[in-house]
Amino acid sequence: MKSRGQLAKDKKITESPSEDAQRSRIFRNPIPGALNKALACALVSTLIAIFLVSNDGHMGRWWSAVYLKSHGYSFPDLYEASITELQDGLSSGHFSSVQLVKAYLTRIEEVNLKGPKLRSILEINPFAIRYASQLDAERRRRGKRSLLHGIPILVKDNMATRLPDGMNTTAGSYSLLGSIVSDEAEAIKRLRKAGAIIIGKTNLSEFSHFRSELLALGWSARGGQSNGAYYPGADPCGSSSGSAIAVSIGLATAALGSETDGSIACPSSNNNVVGIKPTVGLTSRSGVIPISSNQDSVGPITRSVTDAAIILSILSGKDKKDKHTLLQPSLVPDFTMALRKDAFKGKRIGVPRKVFLDGSMGKYDPSVILAFRDALDVITKLGATVIDPADLPSAKAISVAVTESEFLVTDVDFKIEINAYFQSLKSNPSRVRSLEDLIKFNDKHPELEKPTGFEDQSRLTQAQARNGRDTEYFEALALNHYLGRKNGIDAAIKQYNLDALVLPSPGYTLGTTPAALAGYPIVTVPLGFYPDHVSPVKSGPDIFYPAPGIPFGLLIFGTAFSELELIAFAFAFEQETRTRLKRKAFESAVPRTQLKDFK
Repeated sequence: MKSRGQLAKDKKITESPSEDAQRSRIFRNPIPGALNKALACALVSTLIAIFLVSNDGHMGRWWSAVYLKSHGYSFPDLYEASITELQDGLSSGHFSSVQLVKAYLTRIEEVNLKGPKLRSILEINPFAIRYASQLDAERRRRGKRSLLHGIPILVKDNMATRLPDGMNTTAGSYSLLGSIVSDEAEAIKRLRKAGAIIIGKTNLSEFSHFRSELLALGWSARGGQSNGAYYPGADPCGSSSGSAIAVSIGLATAALGSETDGSIACPSSNNNVVGIKPTVGLTSRSGVIPISSNQDSVGPITRSVTDAAIILSILSGKDKKDKHTLLQPSLVPDFTMALRKDAFKGKRIGVPRKVFLDGSMGKYDPSVILAFRDALDVITKLGATVIDPADLPSAKAISVAVTESEFLVTDVDFKIEINAYFQSLKSNPSRVRSLEDLIKFNDKHPELEKPTGFEDQSRLTQAQARNGRDTEYFEALALNHYLGRKNGIDAAIKQYNLDALVLPSPGYTLGTTPAALAGYPIVTVPLGFYPDHVSPVKSGPDIFYPAPGIPFGLLIFGTAFSELELIAFAFAFEQETRTRLKRKAFESAVPRTQLKDFK
C-alpha cells in the first residue's frame, strides 16, 4: 500500500502540464481515425495500469473494471490459470499480485475447512499479501524477475520456511509445532529469488507416510484427513496429498511436493494434475524433513507440463548443502525448451508389463487398462514406436525389494537423518530431539497423535530398531541400485533401444518403485477417470479408492537426468489428449471466487 505522499506524487505526475499537452496533441493530430483511436486506447490502458497495479484505492479499481469490461478483457479462470496467463495479466496491469493472492486465499477459505472440507492446506502465510504488495512495487520499478514474479505457490509442510513468515514446518506432526528451523529449504530460497510468493503450507501424509504403512494416505495429526476433489471422500494418495489437491482446483498456481517412492506421482495421478519427481540430485533437499537421501527428491506439482517445466528450471542446480546435487551435469537445461508437440517422432517407448501389468500384483480396473491402451495408440499416432512388452529383467526381484531391501535402506536413512534434523533445530517446544523421543511423544499424547483409526506408528519403531549404516545396509543399498538401474530401467532401455518407459498409475502402485530404487525421474500426466458405475471402495477410515470420477495418471520414466526428454514426451501427450479438461471436480469442491471479484 502506498503512502499518502506517494499517492500525491503519483497524482502530480499524471496531472502534469507536459502530459496534458501530449494528450491534447494526440487527440488534435489529423491522423486516420483508427490509428487515433488506437493511440488513445493505448494511453488509457497505461493510465489504468498505473491505477490497478498500485492497488491505490476504490476509484482506480473502479475505472480499471469499467475499462476492462468495455474492452473485452477476460480474467483467467483460476481453476485452470497457467503461470504464463497470470504473468501476462500482471505485466499488462490487468490485476496485481495482491489481488491474485487475495483471490487464492478466499478460494482456500471456501473449500479447505468449509463446504467439502478438503483439508489440503495446513496454514496460510500471514504475510503473503505484504510480500505481494512488495513484489507489485518492484515490478513497477524494475520489471519482473522471472516468470514466477508475483505468482502464489504452496509448499509441502516438510519444507523449512524462514521464521519471519510465521509458518510452522512440522511434516504434519505436533512434535514439531512451534519448532524453529536453522535455515530455509534451498528449494524455497530459489522460488523466492525468482519472485514467487509462498502463500501457505500443504497437508501431507504425516512424516511423508513414514510413520506407518497402515495409516491412510493424506492423513496427518495436524491436518486431519485430506480428500481429493473429484469424489466426496476421495483418497488423495500421498504423501504430497495437499499439494496435489490444492493445485487440482486452483487454490494456488502451483505447489511443491517431495517423493521417496510415489509421493509426487501418486497424488498427481489421483488428482488430475502433472507432477515431476526429478532425478535424485537434480534439486536440493537441504531444509526438507527427510526420509532417505538416497531416494528423496523435490519437484513441482502443476496443472500443465509447461508450468512444471518452468518451476523445475528454477529449482534445479547445485547446492553445497546437498552433496548429491554436486553430481548433476554441469549445465542444467532450460526445461521449457523441451515443450515440443512432435517429441515422439522417431522415438521408441517401452511397456514393462512383467509384474507391473500382468496381474501378479493385483488387477487394474478395466477402465484403466482401456485408457492405457488408448494412450499407447496416441503415442504411436504421434510418431513413436511402442515396444510392448519391454520388461525389466529385475521386475520380480523389485516386487520383493519393496518390502525388504528398500525398507531396510529407508529405515536406516530415516533414523540417522531425522535425528540430524531434530538436532539441527534452533528450538523445539515439544523437546523432541530424536526418533526415540518422537515415538515417546506420540505415545504420551494420543489425543493429538493417535485418534481412533490412526494409532499405528510401526514404521517409526521399526526404523528405531535398525543398527545403522552397517554391512547389511550397504549390501541392501547396492542391491537397490542394481535392481533399479543396471538390471532394471537401464537394462530395458539398452536391450530394447528405448527412449523412455510408460505405465498407468491408478493409485499407489509398484510402478514408481524401479525409479525410486534407482533415483531416476518420473513425469506423471493425467490419463483418465474411473467411470461413474465403479463402486466406491474404502481405502481408509474416511476415504475411498477407487470411486466414480477419481482420476488416474500415466507414468513416463527413464534413466538418470533424462528430464528433458521425459518432459517433451509428457507435453506432446498432454497437448494431444487434453485429459485434464475432460472432467472437473464435484460441484461443491470447485471454489467460486475469481480474480474479477477483486477488481
